[in-house]
Amino acid sequence: MTSPSQNGIRAEDGFFLALLIIVSIGFALVIRPFFAAILWAVVAAIVFAPLNDMLVARMNGGRNRAASLTLLLILLLVIVPAIILALALIQEATLFYGRIQSGEIDFVQVFEQFRASLPDWATALLDRIGLTNLDAVQHMLDGSFRASFRTFAGQALQIGQGAFSFLVALGVMLYLTYFLLRDGERLAQRVSQAAPLHMRTRQALIDQFVVVVRATIKGSIVVAIVQGVIGGLVFWALGISGALLWGVLMAFFSLLPAIGTGLIWVPVALYLLASGALVQAAILTFCGVFIIGMVDNLLRPILVGRDTRIPDYVVLISTLGGIELFGFSGLIVGPIIAALFISVWNIGSMARVATPEAGEGGATLSP
Repeated sequence: MTSPSQNGIRAEDGFFLALLIIVSIGFALVIRPFFAAILWAVVAAIVFAPLNDMLVARMNGGRNRAASLTLLLILLLVIVPAIILALALIQEATLFYGRIQSGEIDFVQVFEQFRASLPDWATALLDRIGLTNLDAVQHMLDGSFRASFRTFAGQALQIGQGAFSFLVALGVMLYLTYFLLRDGERLAQRVSQAAPLHMRTRQALIDQFVVVVRATIKGSIVVAIVQGVIGGLVFWALGISGALLWGVLMAFFSLLPAIGTGLIWVPVALYLLASGALVQAAILTFCGVFIIGMVDNLLRPILVGRDTRIPDYVVLISTLGGIELFGFSGLIVGPIIAALFISVWNIGSMARVATPEAGEGGATLSP
């Protein structure tokens, strides 16, 4: 039988728990407009933490100066080049769309040339599925290529309207990154102490979160940049117009395993083949298969290691789902959540294995 004092304590604990949940939900709603800025600030602080720690050691513990210098390097090495690349990409995409509008690039003509070069059995197959009807092909292309670039160009014209919001989000991201670099360890310790988990479990989760974020950035973003740069250089060397645009698109699609950069260079190689540029088509195919395609297999194990990799099908599904839910930020949010999902279940399974052994002198997760 419980005493009145125990009932009072339980009621007080229940009320505080409800208050904690309500306040947390309210705070989440308040910061929701800056979700992307906060996310990228956390990612930047985690990725550049080793550099910041090295600067702190060299500056004899000057955390303010070290954080300021690290933030300046992030600005010069990441933010400014990304803005310049985005502006150049918008300009090149607009020019490419203009060439489509003017008829300089005619996909229907290219398709007709490609169809004419096919053997009889392939032409008969296209006849059966209705792809020899030029009007139907024209309609399909108008609904894909032309509509896509028209939408992109329209978004480019609206950038000025969203410039203020972008600058505010960028300012929040840089401001928060500075404090996370300076006080990140102390903040992580306070969060760890507040979490209602055993000490070893808390530390394992924090360590795994840091590993997952760094592995995602190094294993996805860095590899994507390398593949995009190589792909863009190959396109430029072959004299293919819009090399910057194609390089950025290859970098984006390389985040999707299995299909990846082939979504870009394979259609372009077919276009070159249909237009009679056999040497260029052969060179692009060779570079796509043996250079661009091999970067992921060679570079990712070096940057990440095999122990932290998650299955490609999980990366594909989580990346697409992340983009659907969070937009551009979903490129890293999706794989991070997927990797943390696997990590938490692994930690939970190890805890279940360790607990029965504790009574027999085995390991235990309790502090």
